[in-house]
Amino acid sequence: MENNRKFIIFGLGNAEDKYTGTRHNIGFEVVNAVAKKLGVTFRSDRHAYIAEGRYKGRTLILALPTTYMNLSGKAVRYWMEHENVPSENILVICDDIDLPAGALRMRAKGSGGTHNGLGHIIETLGHTNFPRLRFGVGHDFAQGYQIEFVLGRFEGEEMKNTIQPAIDTAVEMVLSFTTAGLQQTMNQFNTKKSDKKKDEGNPSDKPDNHAQ
Repeated sequence: MENNRKFIIFGLGNAEDKYTGTRHNIGFEVVNAVAKKLGVTFRSDRHAYIAEGRYKGRTLILALPTTYMNLSGKAVRYWMEHENVPSENILVICDDIDLPAGALRMRAKGSGGTHNGLGHIIETLGHTNFPRLRFGVGHDFAQGYQIEFVLGRFEGEEMKNTIQPAIDTAVEMVLSFTTAGLQQTMNQFNTKKSDKKKDEGNPSDKPDNHAQ
């Protein structure tokens, strides 16, 4: 029987130390911040680092996949099945180059767009109907340098003034998602300045050229 008071929060990224703090690993940063908020620590488990906490009567399982970004679906499917959690009770957090740095958008479903982590989750689950939180990392790179950009790190002032406050807000959004629900969280938090065209699915036909 599915547990509607249990949620799995997946932060997408690459688990190797050399990727720590990169734009592509912002999903890891948000989930680590949620773990800190809940006072829980991670253990190494199958396909992911896992932490479990409680918040207002809900069980939150925090997952950092160790499969590499482009195989994220393996971890998502395994932990959904292992914990018997329905797709509407998972939240996938990932970077998004089509949103300005620090912009946050939660959605109920949609294509993977240019993100190969989302793409593999969709391919593995066989559908697009799972909530996701897209964290804007900007797109300040010359044509052909996307991989270098997403595997680069935020500058000091950008991290302090834009990214860290957005991480703090993203933590609030995660907790709201598990208590107030998806729709109310979207209504309250979705960044108004974010690129509307992306939200309408405009880039969904772009080829997937994110790094691992």
